Amino acid sequence: MTDTENNKNSNSPVSTSAPSLRFPGFTEPWRRIRLGKIATFSKGAGISKDQRNENGKPCILYGELYTTYTATNITNVISRTNLPEDSLIKSVANDVIIPSSGETAEDIATARCVLKNDVFLGGDLNIIRLNNDSGSFLCYQLNGVRKREIAKLAQGVSVVHLYKESLKSLVVSIPSIDEQSKIAYFLQLLDERIATQRRLIEDLEKLKSSINETLYETLTTDCKTSFNEIGIDYGGLTGKSAEDFGYGKPFISYLNVYQNQVITDYNFDNVEIRDGENQNKVRTGDLLFTLSSETPEEIGYSAVYMGNAKELYLNSFCFGIHIQESEMVYPPYMGYFTSTTYFRRKIIPYAQGSTRFNLHKPSLMNIKFSLPAKEYQIKIFNTLQLLTDKISTEIELHNRYIQQRIYLLSKMFI
Repeated sequence: MTDTENNKNSNSPVSTSAPSLRFPGFTEPWRRIRLGKIATFSKGAGISKDQRNENGKPCILYGELYTTYTATNITNVISRTNLPEDSLIKSVANDVIIPSSGETAEDIATARCVLKNDVFLGGDLNIIRLNNDSGSFLCYQLNGVRKREIAKLAQGVSVVHLYKESLKSLVVSIPSIDEQSKIAYFLQLLDERIATQRRLIEDLEKLKSSINETLYETLTTDCKTSFNEIGIDYGGLTGKSAEDFGYGKPFISYLNVYQNQVITDYNFDNVEIRDGENQNKVRTGDLLFTLSSETPEEIGYSAVYMGNAKELYLNSFCFGIHIQESEMVYPPYMGYFTSTTYFRRKIIPYAQGSTRFNLHKPSLMNIKFSLPAKEYQIKIFNTLQLLTDKISTEIELHNRYIQQRIYLLSKMFI
């Protein structure tokens, strides 16, 4: 029996089993114990976004756990505040912080370890101050095998709350401090490698964008054209309900168009197409646009389809243009051209709406724009496509690191 099941009034933990994956030299069983027996609990004090000041002292706000501090350990604090110190709560290095409220039970189960002293901790943060154990190790456990258990402790409907009394009752598995430190250090190295991989991808994306902009500005001509002159537009799927999706024929989703500049034969969703239905099909070389967005700046994102599917359809919130092969246009290049600042500035004024913005398709089709000579379009496309392929490789490597991390969190803890 565990400490929580058989010995609720005792401070002596009960030894149990150990995880299936351990470092050599560690053989002692792990102990299971209530979190309240190995830590003290408190809450942070309110700091709002508008109370940040770059000349103040370091602070962590509740919302930053989801946006800024995505790694388990917080080593560099971004925000600062000039609020009076006597009204705030300071960290002690090794503190574990976890939200005390959130929109969903899953979101609230997000723990971070603060590795610095004297950082002001904002409101809506539970502070777990361990007596002798590793905060970093505890965070990896809370974010991994304990995540669902923490979510079950959350209370509420539209807004969920996580109270310190509930956290005190959470049962955790603890090895020796030496084993805790070794596990935490190893996983931190993996987190740092994942962060490095993410920065590499971001830098490659910036490089690709910069090359795209520079080559367009350098090589473009004064000859103008429009989509009406070089292609024929068509709409996406019509007459579909939720029951039609999830099986059937492949179609290109809104997100696929939004996230890519060139689409090949992967990452398709499926939709039922019945006999006799009159639906438009996507062809190789078609330029695809999104029709709506939450902001004008995100209206009309586009990608060119360069796969070889014989029967492929398009999301109803998108439309396509069959680009005609001519002396003026190399269709594959158009996915990169429509992402240039030059073209984005032309398209944004045609966003219509207030809370939700829609692209006025007839206006888009009539926009006049300039292109590089076709021979340069081909060279630009080939150059950028090499970078796109490189980015895809790095994204795949990043995803494999993430999967490795998930696997280790499941095998190195109990």
